[in-house]
Amino acid sequence: MAELKLLTVSELTAFIKQTLESMVGRVRVEGEISGLTLHGSGHAYFSLKDEKAVLKCVMFRYEQARLGFQLKNGLKVEATGEISVYAPSGQYQLVVKNILEAGIGELYRRFEALKKKLEAEGLFKSEHKKPIPSLPLRIGVITSPTGAAIRDIINILTRRFSHLHILIYPAAVQGKEAPPQIARAIRRMNDLDMSDVLIVGRGGGSIEDLWAFNEEAVARAIYESRIPIISAVGHETDFTIADFVADLRASTPSAAAELVTENHQRRLEMISDISDSLARCMARFIEVRRLKIEQLLESRFLHSPVELLRQYQQRLDYAVERLAQQLKNLLEQAKYQMRLWQGRLNALNPEGVLSRGYSIVVLKKTGEIIREALQAQPNDSLEIRLHKGYLEAQVINVKDEDSPQIISP
Repeated sequence: MAELKLLTVSELTAFIKQTLESMVGRVRVEGEISGLTLHGSGHAYFSLKDEKAVLKCVMFRYEQARLGFQLKNGLKVEATGEISVYAPSGQYQLVVKNILEAGIGELYRRFEALKKKLEAEGLFKSEHKKPIPSLPLRIGVITSPTGAAIRDIINILTRRFSHLHILIYPAAVQGKEAPPQIARAIRRMNDLDMSDVLIVGRGGGSIEDLWAFNEEAVARAIYESRIPIISAVGHETDFTIADFVADLRASTPSAAAELVTENHQRRLEMISDISDSLARCMARFIEVRRLKIEQLLESRFLHSPVELLRQYQQRLDYAVERLAQQLKNLLEQAKYQMRLWQGRLNALNPEGVLSRGYSIVVLKKTGEIIREALQAQPNDSLEIRLHKGYLEAQVINVKDEDSPQIISP
C-alpha cells in the first residue's frame, strides 16, 4: 500500500478550496437569512438556511451597495455567487454576488421575456410614438382614486393652470384586478374622446406593487390608444413595460403633471414678463423726462420764459398717456387670449353641453354611450344623463335614419 503524502493543514485546505471552487463554481441558492452581521468595513456576513441545512455566506461592500433593499434576518432570498473556502477556519462559504428577494427573480425573468417579445413586435419603436399636445386643455388621468398620485397630479395641474379640464377614470393599480381595469380604462377613454392626453400610472412601491404595468394587456392597450399617453409609474428609478410602450415616460406622477402644463406655465410667465418689462420701460421713460425737466428748470436761459417748460410738460403728459394706453392694450390682448382659452375649455366641458339641453344616453347592460339608434334593441334599459340628475328609460322601438317616420294620429 502506497504511503500517503504528508500534508500540512494549509496545504490540505488549499487543495480542498481549489477542488471545491473548480467543481461547484457559480450557483443560485434559495434560503432564509439568519445571523446577519453588518461589519464596519461594509461587508455583510450571514447564513442561508432551510429546514435541513445552513450555509455560511459573505457579501462584500461593493456588491452590497448595489442592492435595492436592506438585508435583514428572516428575509427569504435568492442568492447568486461562488462557492469558496475560508482558509483560516477551513469552512466553505458562498461568496454572494447578487441577492433578489424570493419570487422577484421570477418576476424579472417574466419582465425581460415580455420586453423582448414586444420589442421584437415593434411596440417600442419611436415612429409609433404620438406627440404630446403643446397646450392640452383636457387632461385624462387613469389611476387609483384614493392614492397619493392622484392628489399630487390634481394639485400640480390646478396650481400651474387652473383652467384645465381634468377627467379622472378610477382603476385599480395593484393586484389581479388591476391589469384588466387599466386596459379597459384606456380603451374607454378613447371611446369617450374627451381628453387631449392621458396620464396613466401610480405612486411608488415594490416590483410586485408595480407589476400591473408590466402586463401584456396594459402594454397593448397603451399601444392601440389614439390619445397620446404619458406613463407615470413609481419613482424615477422604476421602469415598467408601460414606460417603453407609452408615447412619453414621466419619472413620477407629479412629473407627468408638470410635463403636460409646461407650455401653459411658459405662456403665463411670458405674459407676466411682458407686463413687468412694459412697466419698467414706462418708469424709465418718465424718470428720464423728469430729469430733463429738472435740468431745464435749472438752466439760466429759462429763468424767465416758462412757455417752453409748459410745452415740455405737455409733451411729457402725452407720452405718459400713450405709454399707459399701449400697456393697457397689451394687457387687454393678453386677457382676450386668456378668455379665448377659457371659452375653448368651456365649449369642451361636457357639463356645459348638458346645461344647454343636451343629454348623454348610456346603454345600461354594457355601459356604452349611444351614438346610433341601432346600438340598442327593443326593451333595452337606458340611463339618460341630464344637466341635473338622471332618467331611466326603456327602448320601445328602434328607428335608424332610413326608417320611415311614423306620425301618430
